This record gives sequence, structure tokens and C-alpha cells, in this order.
Amino acid sequence: LRALPRRGEEKVFKGRLWGGRSSRGAVFRVEVADPAGVTQRFLIRNGERAGVWRISDGRPVELEPAAACAALVPGVEVSAFDLQMPFLYWPDATLEKIARAGLGRPAYAYLFRAPPEWMARTAVLGAARAYLDTQAHALMQTELISPAGKVVKSFFIVSLKKVGEQYIPKQADYRNEISRDKTRFQVTGAALNLRLPAAIFEPAGLSTPVEPPAAPQLVRIEP
Repeated sequence: LRALPRRGEEKVFKGRLWGGRSSRGAVFRVEVADPAGVTQRFLIRNGERAGVWRISDGRPVELEPAAACAALVPGVEVSAFDLQMPFLYWPDATLEKIARAGLGRPAYAYLFRAPPEWMARTAVLGAARAYLDTQAHALMQTELISPAGKVVKSFFIVSLKKVGEQYIPKQADYRNEISRDKTRFQVTGAALNLRLPAAIFEPAGLSTPVEPPAAPQLVRIEP
């Protein structure tokens, strides 16, 4: 994660992300070093039974929606909510238009309105807009919208990389539209089609470290 503030020095926060899919939906396990060099560990689950957990005092603790919207570590513009994208499952959705999105490709723009039960737990967001590529149906860009209707944060794919037969994000930007600070998510290596234990994607397994893939399995990706 390259923190690129509008004012001040650039900082780099190194981390790892494991991704998978369960019967509940997509799931991610994230590790990122904070400014003190301490590794913070998260479990992020999407789907109808979405949830976010982080390690606190050696044990997994489920985060409230407001806490999930906070930065993964101080100094970056990426939150667990940004990676989770639970709004894709919000039931009140409207197809607004076809517009150019990340990489300049045509995309369907959908507006997802926050459900009342979510708004009751946090007043941070009122809606989200997602841009899905008209051909690949891949998510290319998002906008998070305040209850007052103002775009407060945006995400968009900057570049893709083909690894084997699959394209993955190479670079993506998360931009705070209020402060204009930005964090670039930059992939430096990837390994696909791994056989990962299901336990590492459960809250109880979050306290146990996971070793990265062996070097021969990794495809190095230059900036």
C-alpha cells in the first residue's frame, strides 16, 4: 500500500492478502504492517452473512460497521469495508446508466442504497455506486456516498496483469475525495490456484499465522 497524501511524504506499507470463496461468499485474509512495524491481521467475509474480524490481544474480534470503515492502519485510505464491498449485496439497487469507468471501459453504473439496519449502526455512508464492465462484468470502479449525497471516497482499477490465464488487478487507487489523499494498492507478486486450508478463512483461525507461497509458485510483478 503506497500512501500518497496530498501534502507530506509518501509512505509504503507492506502486506499480504489471501483470497478464497466459501458457501457464504468471497472471503479475504489480510495482513499489513502498521507504522510501528506491527503486523495487523484481518478476516473479511462478503455475502449475505458478511463480517469483519481483526486480531486484538491475540484473539479475533468482530468489528462493528463503523470500525470496518476505518483505515486498516493509520496513514492509508484503505479500509476493511473497501475490500469487503458489502454494498454489492444491499437489496435496494438501481441501474443508473452506462458510463466510462476504470481503464476507460464502458461499464454499467449501479446505485446501491444502504439498508435501514446498516444505517442504524453507522451513519458514515448512505449509498455506494459500483461500475461493472459491460463485457467482463468485472468491478472496475466504486464511489462511496455520504448520507448527504456527496461522494466521499472512490476506488478504481489503474492497471491489470495477466497471470497464467487470468487477469488480476496490478494497481488500484483508493482516494479520499474530501482530503484528496490517495493510497495505491500495488501487487508485487501473486500465486493462483493454491490449495488453502479452509480454517485460515474462519475467525478462529485468524490468530494462527499463514506462511506465504513458496517462491516457485509466485509470479513477480514489477511496478
